[in-house]
Amino acid sequence: MAIKKTELYSSLWASCDELRGGMDASQYKDYVLTLLFVKYVSDKYGNDPYGIIKVPENGSFKDMLNLKGDKEIGDKINKIISKLAEENDLKSVIDVADFNDEDKLGKGKDMVDRLSNLLNIFDGLDLSSNKAEGDDLLGDAYEYLMRHFATESGKSKGQFYTPSEVSKILAKVIGITEETTQDKTVYDPTCGSGSLLLKVADESPKGLTIYGQENDNATSALARMNMILHNNPTAEIWKDNTLSAPHWKNPDGQLKTFDFAVANPPFSTKSWTNGINISDDEFKRFDLGVPPDKNGDYAFFLHIIKSLKSTGKGAVILPHGVLFRGNVESDIRKKLIKQCYIKGIIGLPANLFYGTGIPACIIVIDKEKSSDRKNIFMIDASKGFMKDGNKNRLRSQDIHKIVDVFNKEIEINGYSKLVSYEEIEKNEFNLNIPRYIDSSEPEDIHDLFGHLNGGIPKADIDNLDNYWKVFPNLKKDIFTPSKKEGYMDCLVESSQVKPTILNHSDFKLFSEKSLNIYLEWQKKHNDKLNNLEIGTNPKTIINELSEDLLNSFASAELLNKYDIYQILMDYWVEIMQDDVYIITQDGWKSGNTLRLILDEKNKKTKETPDLIINKNKYKADLIPPSIIISKFFEKEKEAIEKMQTDKEAITQELESIIEEHTGEEGLLSELEKVTKNTIATRLKELKGKNAIEEITLLNQCLKMIENASEEDKKIKLLQQALDEKVFLTYPKLTEEKIKELIIKEKWQTSIQNLIQAEIDRVTQQLANRVKLLEERYEIPLSKLNNDIVEFSSKVDEHLKKMGLTWV
Repeated sequence: MAIKKTELYSSLWASCDELRGGMDASQYKDYVLTLLFVKYVSDKYGNDPYGIIKVPENGSFKDMLNLKGDKEIGDKINKIISKLAEENDLKSVIDVADFNDEDKLGKGKDMVDRLSNLLNIFDGLDLSSNKAEGDDLLGDAYEYLMRHFATESGKSKGQFYTPSEVSKILAKVIGITEETTQDKTVYDPTCGSGSLLLKVADESPKGLTIYGQENDNATSALARMNMILHNNPTAEIWKDNTLSAPHWKNPDGQLKTFDFAVANPPFSTKSWTNGINISDDEFKRFDLGVPPDKNGDYAFFLHIIKSLKSTGKGAVILPHGVLFRGNVESDIRKKLIKQCYIKGIIGLPANLFYGTGIPACIIVIDKEKSSDRKNIFMIDASKGFMKDGNKNRLRSQDIHKIVDVFNKEIEINGYSKLVSYEEIEKNEFNLNIPRYIDSSEPEDIHDLFGHLNGGIPKADIDNLDNYWKVFPNLKKDIFTPSKKEGYMDCLVESSQVKPTILNHSDFKLFSEKSLNIYLEWQKKHNDKLNNLEIGTNPKTIINELSEDLLNSFASAELLNKYDIYQILMDYWVEIMQDDVYIITQDGWKSGNTLRLILDEKNKKTKETPDLIINKNKYKADLIPPSIIISKFFEKEKEAIEKMQTDKEAITQELESIIEEHTGEEGLLSELEKVTKNTIATRLKELKGKNAIEEITLLNQCLKMIENASEEDKKIKLLQQALDEKVFLTYPKLTEEKIKELIIKEKWQTSIQNLIQAEIDRVTQQLANRVKLLEERYEIPLSKLNNDIVEFSSKVDEHLKKMGLTWV
């Protein structure tokens, strides 16, 4: 069976556990990724004489496996990698990590065991059937590892990786279309591990010609491996300092120019001038001004501007400071704005990047249309993200919204704006986004008159007009005009607001209409899902499904189309992605296969079994037993559930008796714990004694414990019988039935339930707001004063009766 993405990820991450302790993540990534590369090319090209990688004799992963337990394993692994490197012109690329380094890998048996265990983990992965092209299982695994390595590497060493979510935005806003030809060039002067370049190249169906430069030796090696793993072996990556020694030049010695450029340069580099003749830069990069000695942000930006053709387009990630800092940077910024090269600016959330926690922005460059440009399009996307450990992370919906709004220049209040040069000039060429876009939440203002006299301000209710347009009758069924002008009274108690809304005919109609949008989408794509077959591209499938779902809900009332889109994308990542990968590599018949994860000879498995039959543990990768049971064995399931309910009733009754009689003087106080054995022991102690009441209670408890135990045995037998029926059902499933169970009972039912929950959540927001307003103005000041007078009078009366008076 094909490797599931989640299993591949977990296996690769487990390999890192073998290396933790001797080195930090910025170092052990080199070992893990090197072995991943060798394993992949060995599986993929070991028997292919025409492959892009030649696997020489004694230079494969299989040769490494023969070294397990060998006292010289580290040195011999180095030699195998060296042979592979020499055969494919990959010296100083795949042989950067030293597998014989005792300081990092341990000495003697410690090194032997560590490397042997590491090889065992990779040996369990069959990468021969997984392509590093088009739909990219292995490339995605590489991306997964890079992100985790960056997370663990800490502030100073995490800059080799640009989060893939941010890379996607840059790739989609620089103007690549389906017509973009393969000979078009893309350049990254600070390419790190190459992930940003690859994301851009993927935007063109035909690919792009890739150029990159990276100063760090190990990171540039990762980039070369990354290119090969993603089927871009001709990509040219150069190792050197881009600012002081740019490699890509024309025959006349000037900088080579490119069609597209992207970059995530190191923020605010302090030593950027090293090796550069600032007063007479041969490439004339600093004609607009020389950036400050201790801040190289504009140095990289000006280099990229110079490296673009006259029709070139680019996108650069920079800290927000470049938008508003003064002095020489202010002069450079003013001149850049007047050149009209800046098409747009996208403000990102803080704490996205691994080298820093500060917020950054994307500056989009478009030289081609600069002569006609009169505006800069700005987006404040700082509030759209999710927490991911100690970092923030863009969700699929955040990425999609940014790209949609930017490419279509859609102005949204508090989110995006087309800012004219005149307005920018009035702000002294300061590009700080909050100067132009106010994304702050409106203040929830309290109405003092309402607090004093009661009644909900009509203005607060009118602010919910987007709901009242959809629920025209609900408003009058909840509110009625107050005697006080401009205020309304609530007809429903605050505790009944939510059930009133959920049971209202307006909501039921809204819920039905909203769900019908999903059902129509589901019906539209049934054939597409049923026609999944070996060789189908999973990423093409989810792209078609998700884009159409987004479009389907574009005009839905109250519901945010991007929230609905996120539901599908989350379900894809968590469940559906693995399912589709299996189906497109092994076919639908894999749905009637149960995978043995533990036989009775073994003792441990990291996977949770779905079925245990004769001590053998099985995993159902596509169809969970719960679906088989619901479809074929509902009566058996109900019988077990009824028996469990009966048993729980006995247990609850027993617990009540124990709680009632375990105090200091309780009849069960002599027992430290109420069990069958402790009761039997106590009954022996009471034999012949006059303790009828205690003996009676003990026997009652004993009987209940025995009854519960008998019920447990019956439940276990019934469950075993049901498990065996389910186990025998899997091989009998036809392909037609497998499709029904996976598509309808698993995928579509799950997504429908999630969308229904989102529909309910929207009304929950209305209910919460109505409840808050009602409770806020429920008790006016006059009533509070009357209550104080009344309670004070009662207290005075009680004090008088007690013979006390206030002093």
